[in-house]
Amino acid sequence: MPEPTPVPMSATLAADEALARRRRAGERVLSMASGEIGLPVLPALEDRLAAAAGENAYGPVAGSPALRSAAAGYWERRGLAVDPGLVVAGPGSKPLLFALLLAIGGDVIVPVPGWVSYAAQARLAGARSVPVPVLPGQGGVPDPDRLREAVAGARRAGRSPRAVVVTVPDNPTGTIAPATTVRRLARAARELDLVVVSDEIYRDLVHDGSGPAVSPALYAPERTVVTTGLTKSLALGGWRTGVARLPDSGLGRALHTRLTAVASQIWSSPPAPVQTAAAYAFGEPPEVTERIAASRRLHRTVVRAVAARFTAVGAMLAPAAAACYLYPDFEPLRERLAEAHGVHGGDGLAALLSERYGVGVLPATAFGEPGRPLRVRAATSRFYGETAEQRTAALEAVAPGTAGPADPLALPWIRESVDRIGEVLADLAGPPVPAPAPRI
Repeated sequence: MPEPTPVPMSATLAADEALARRRRAGERVLSMASGEIGLPVLPALEDRLAAAAGENAYGPVAGSPALRSAAAGYWERRGLAVDPGLVVAGPGSKPLLFALLLAIGGDVIVPVPGWVSYAAQARLAGARSVPVPVLPGQGGVPDPDRLREAVAGARRAGRSPRAVVVTVPDNPTGTIAPATTVRRLARAARELDLVVVSDEIYRDLVHDGSGPAVSPALYAPERTVVTTGLTKSLALGGWRTGVARLPDSGLGRALHTRLTAVASQIWSSPPAPVQTAAAYAFGEPPEVTERIAASRRLHRTVVRAVAARFTAVGAMLAPAAAACYLYPDFEPLRERLAEAHGVHGGDGLAALLSERYGVGVLPATAFGEPGRPLRVRAATSRFYGETAEQRTAALEAVAPGTAGPADPLALPWIRESVDRIGEVLADLAGPPVPAPAPRI
């Protein structure tokens, strides 16, 4: 019998579990490893989920007509009109991404750095990932020129890359590739006959004022699949629901057939009660859009405050543009980290932050980078509070016309976390390492 495909535990989930064990043991820990958004459920969604609890039939494999129509309306309002018949729902965008790789077949181009599960899912699908670096400050989209080189090399070697995955906006860097790069990526995908899988789970959390993220579906509509969900914009990670938009083309319709066949064998149908609540959310009534706007303001305020702590000690950092992620580079501190702490790469830096300071981050290697870069991903989404009351207060602090502090950084639990990061980084960086005396 062949050995099972070796796949590591998700780095994000593994780090979360390790920090939770230490917290239960009474240690002081600060989780910045997880991308889970620590915000309460919108009451209107709670009510709809509770009212739908009696919906216990399987339902259509591709999802309920109500959810697919609502998702189609969501995309139409963003300039990506689609027939609801080309929308497929699943128990989270993560399973949908895996099912898509199975349905597309072949090897997969992935961005580097890129989300922790793309390469692992390709391996589970019996394929190989082909890593392609992103351009500086333009995370989530493989450099189009290097994409061409990588595909040509893979095909010369007898491999069959058929898809390229992009993340717009990006996890892990929190940056957004500009329209010019996305357009070039779309052109390259068309020339190379690649399916573009655009993971747009963070689309509604752009907060830098530059305008919405641009989808490759605008430039290569006949070959781009778009996925999204409610996990990030409405902090509904545990509800597990996602949707995929298939292209209106021969390729897209054939892929839709294969995707629903895969779904029928893996999850049968998405959970019916959650679909009912999700259909309401994708309809974007005022209370939903107001909650997402508040979460954007909260992410922006806290992530920028933490970013300032990293740059204050000399780390290099692209400005945060979306969601709650930072990807600092400690290269300017390489000599100090090596001499004072014996740290020579991202793995050692992440281990030091965890073991000595109780701060959980993920090293660059978790996102496909080699071991030497002194880069880590830090997420601020767990700073908002431990209780529903604290998290609600954090949202209210950025909601117009509400009582309470005008600045979430004035809330003691958020201020404590931000200050703790500042203290840890100051201790880590320490006084500058003196330059060697010149030879006389």
